[in-house]
Amino acid sequence: MDTEPRTSGGGRLFTAVAWVMVLVALWAWGVRLTGGSDGSGVLAGGTRGQLSDGRLLPPPLEPLTGSAVPTTVEIASIGVSADVIPRGVESGGGVEPPPFEAADIAGWYEGGPSPGAAGAAVLVGHVDTETAPAVFYGLSAVSPGSEVSVERSDGTTATFTVERVAVVEREEFDAETVYGAHDPRRAELRLITCGGTFDRERGTYSANVVVSAYLTGTGGAGERSGYRAV
Repeated sequence: MDTEPRTSGGGRLFTAVAWVMVLVALWAWGVRLTGGSDGSGVLAGGTRGQLSDGRLLPPPLEPLTGSAVPTTVEIASIGVSADVIPRGVESGGGVEPPPFEAADIAGWYEGGPSPGAAGAAVLVGHVDTETAPAVFYGLSAVSPGSEVSVERSDGTTATFTVERVAVVEREEFDAETVYGAHDPRRAELRLITCGGTFDRERGTYSANVVVSAYLTGTGGAGERSGYRAV
């Protein structure tokens, strides 16, 4: 991903073409997913439970019960604090992206799990616009071990620890591997934006940035006594 926002007449940097490729894959995941996958060979950033420098990741917590809409997402390590809005599926089969007029907002795929519930919840966001960085511009700089906090409509805050960060080339994109739960016993989170290089002629990026995290903390109204690791 370039380090500077583009301002030339090549069109919006995160174009509808790019979203079609990402979001149709999301739709396919929702339709076809039948089991978990550990993502071996696709997702990088340390072995499960351990970072590349040998530090251990925290144990996963038991998923929250019930369903709640995510309202905000915070990634302190890259300065992200953003509202989250539910997004559905368009008539053509793709998930609706956040509107360009509100590129500082993330979208939650409401056809999947709520963040904090069992399974892999998905948040998507623009990387940039014609003139400025967008909500997930810095996503590729997130490191394994970083925390992502999601506030939910039931008053809970679900805190996730990043375990893997990947740039997945479009020709290698497999919806079940990328969006399927790495461990079906856990509450997981995927953060998705565009990455790689930008093709001005086609108006699309060559890859997707995929951040994978899992539930390691909770607070607020939904916190339970006896809450335990998986």
